[in-house]
Amino acid sequence: MNTYRKTAIIVGVLFIVATVASILGSVFLGSILEAPNYLISVSAHGNQMIIAVIFFLIAAISAFATSFMLFPLLRRHIESLAMGYVGLRLFENVFYIVGTIGLLMMLTVSQKYVAGAVDASYYQSLGTLLLALQNWSVLIGTLIFFGLGSMTLNYVLYQSKLIPRWLSVWGLIGAAIVLLYGSLGIFGLGMGLTSPFAVLAIPIALQEMVFAVWLIVKGFNKSAIAPDLQNN
Repeated sequence: MNTYRKTAIIVGVLFIVATVASILGSVFLGSILEAPNYLISVSAHGNQMIIAVIFFLIAAISAFATSFMLFPLLRRHIESLAMGYVGLRLFENVFYIVGTIGLLMMLTVSQKYVAGAVDASYYQSLGTLLLALQNWSVLIGTLIFFGLGSMTLNYVLYQSKLIPRWLSVWGLIGAAIVLLYGSLGIFGLGMGLTSPFAVLAIPIALQEMVFAVWLIVKGFNKSAIAPDLQNN
């Protein structure tokens, strides 16, 4: 098994791990932050919050690792965009991790609030700020930078023909749609799993899973890899 075949399998597995971990994190987080008095809700579901944070961190690490693994191959086709892809995934996951840390901070604040702190309004204000931090981190990181990163990746894949073009076109369309989703969020139009606009994330989510399975089963198009590199 050559290096590029191994890379394809590893990248495919990482995409699946990142997606599954992100979904599980969202499931455990559930509607905790959407409760009217979310500080009480967060405190009452502390273990769920911690489990969600663990899954979100796994998702962030796995997602960035995909760009790290793909870079040596992508740079042989369009180096500037390959570097851009790594940078976009880095920014995406920095925001992702910042939002995740915000969840842990919110858990601490909620525990202080429920414990009957003297200045409850202070903790309510702090909780509001942390909730905004988490929401904007998700919006900017996992929608805007994620969408731009996906568009960059699929453009390089389209130009290089490393995967079937129908699959990279699907990715380009899905990335454009998720950018629309993020833009709607900037104007306060429906964020979160319960939002009707959440369906806009489905095309790119499905494309990434098909892409992942394709890499694991088929790998990269050998004819798109330089002949002198195919055996490396």
